[in-house]
Amino acid sequence: MNKKDIVKVLDILKETYPDAGCALDFGNRFQLLISVVLSAQTTDKSVNKITPVLFANYPDPFSLASASEAEVQEIIRSIGMYRTKAKNIIALSGKLAVEFSGEVPGTMEELMSLPGVGRKTANVVLAEGFGQQRIAVDTHVFRVSNRLGIVNEKDVLKTEESLMKVLPNDRWTEAHHLLIFHGRRTCSARRPKCDACPVSEYCIWFKHNTLKEN
Repeated sequence: MNKKDIVKVLDILKETYPDAGCALDFGNRFQLLISVVLSAQTTDKSVNKITPVLFANYPDPFSLASASEAEVQEIIRSIGMYRTKAKNIIALSGKLAVEFSGEVPGTMEELMSLPGVGRKTANVVLAEGFGQQRIAVDTHVFRVSNRLGIVNEKDVLKTEESLMKVLPNDRWTEAHHLLIFHGRRTCSARRPKCDACPVSEYCIWFKHNTLKEN
């Protein structure tokens, strides 16, 4: 897909999903970071159900760092991988308290040094917490950007790097949210709603499958 069509696709998706944005509830950078770590392989909605209790009990890195895993597990047990996540957010908080004076760091390298924080999580925190233009590639962004033909890559990192080259620099974060919303509401993994898709005329996957059927 050429850059002119990419901009058209973004404009159409923006009109289609005017509410596209971060679906996690948070009040500060620490809460954002913890929420994003908890959201791995589960829904934002399920995370939003447990974080009010979690943050009421542990409002900052210092308090969460001293929590017992059993107590944290009990609060977050309704989400997937809750044992691993409890261990990670306690260890993460300890590192924030000791090495960063309780503050969430604002660089990719520092964020990725924290337990449970990968590249996607770091990008979300930098975008939503620090206002940086970032492309966080989750399963929706990976699937939709490659299916549409915005990029043509086989893994997450190369998809991120390619998207950074072809998307307008000032729309990276916006594109991240739009692709996620489109993936959730229309371009699902197993049964994409191509008949209802507002950008099907630009979609490489749709054109290819239409030709196959004809």
